[in-house]
Amino acid sequence: MSGAFVEVNLGEFFGILPEILLLLWSMVVLALDLVSGRALKRRTLGVTAAIGMLVILVVAILARPAESQTVLGGMIRNDLFTYVFRLIFITAGALTCLVTIDFRSFRIGSEYYAIIIFTTIAMSLMAGANDMIMLFLATESASLSLYLLAGFYRGNKLSAEAGMKYFIFGAVTSAIFLFGLSLFYGLSGGKTSYQAIAQALLNPELRIPVSFASLLVLVGFAFKTSAFPFHFWAPDVYQGAPTPVSGYISTASKAAGFAILLRFLFYTLPPGSSEASLTWSALMQPLAILTMVIGGLLALVQTNVKRMLAYSSVSQAGYILVGVTALAANQVGRADALAAVIFYIATYMLTNIGAFAVTGLVAERVGGDDIEHFNGLGRRAPYLALGMTAALVSLLGAPPLVGFVAKLVVFSAAIGVNLVPLVVIAIVMVLVSVVYYLNVVRAMYVERTERDDQPFYVPAPSGVVVLLTATGIVALTVISPPFWNLAIEAAQSFFPG
Repeated sequence: MSGAFVEVNLGEFFGILPEILLLLWSMVVLALDLVSGRALKRRTLGVTAAIGMLVILVVAILARPAESQTVLGGMIRNDLFTYVFRLIFITAGALTCLVTIDFRSFRIGSEYYAIIIFTTIAMSLMAGANDMIMLFLATESASLSLYLLAGFYRGNKLSAEAGMKYFIFGAVTSAIFLFGLSLFYGLSGGKTSYQAIAQALLNPELRIPVSFASLLVLVGFAFKTSAFPFHFWAPDVYQGAPTPVSGYISTASKAAGFAILLRFLFYTLPPGSSEASLTWSALMQPLAILTMVIGGLLALVQTNVKRMLAYSSVSQAGYILVGVTALAANQVGRADALAAVIFYIATYMLTNIGAFAVTGLVAERVGGDDIEHFNGLGRRAPYLALGMTAALVSLLGAPPLVGFVAKLVVFSAAIGVNLVPLVVIAIVMVLVSVVYYLNVVRAMYVERTERDDQPFYVPAPSGVVVLLTATGIVALTVISPPFWNLAIEAAQSFFPG
């Protein structure tokens, strides 16, 4: 009996080992602040946080689960789906720590890096949540941390405004989201496990209240993914928040939002399982269209790069929703559709963090992040401009970079289930995005400025981030099959049997 007890506990320990290590490392970073000297404090803390997260990333890669299992009493599902998203979150957190080191516009202490690590833990738990209690606790833990990070730019009015708007908007949507979860709890007879809820909600008499509850939880998911019409917070928050934080919110937070959307809706209300499941699955296509169109059109008129990237992020969420729509409509080759969504999210993380890293450097060295501040960057810092170009072209989805591959697999999944009109709209919006993405490229290489002869200093940590993201974009383009196969395996583990 005691041996079995130890075996179960060890299994649970290894199932959440990366999260445990991240928690311990956040404490190390906080303790380091007490003993490091003032002159080295900023760089020491940033380097320590980043290196620690990269080491834990290696541990997380090695801790690949052999099979799907539940831990902590069934509240966490440790499978390849959780595994892939965990790697995305830790990578995004480590890159954010690195790019922050020489961001001298705002005062950074150990609490900043500890919050990033803690947020990464919460997002990992979001991806693995198999129970409504864990879902809400992890989501709120991540959200509260992000509110703090958005307003961390002390003494800056735009940052304070960003933190406040983010908090108010998030509080309202969280209340609606929690109300929807409470309805699921009541309608299922007091169940919190996804599988138990799914069985209880098969009752056809519950169709109307379950449909209403699913609409309420969709509000929370739409906020986390910055999907229409709950995207209004994004441009102000992205512009006002410290640039490294904006990159982190636009990638890791969005990935976490899609992770919980997929896990909750496809586990509790699988498409085709009941009439109530038709409510949310039918909403995916119009939601994808509106998110793509609104985000793309509003990005066209932006003169500030961070606001442009914010609306671009909204449009990118629409492209991901194209894959979710295909997944909801496809009951045969659903692994391919989910793999396309996972692959797209992973590539988007690399490209957008790279774009925000360059934007932050320009804002620091030139004094602003409007498009005009990028004038002549190709002559002042050719390698930096090349990294930004790679990120923007990949976001655009132009061949041969990995963004093209990501859009291709998502659109192919949609075409495979006869969603041709949706794909046509998506392609039109891709063509529209040529204008606002290449407008920045034009500024870097065509426009001239009196600063063209002045040197542009690139700090080593930020340069490493730009190099890593640009290299990752190219590497994923050349050797995408192994990563695609991992996405396929993650999708297959998501749908056991």
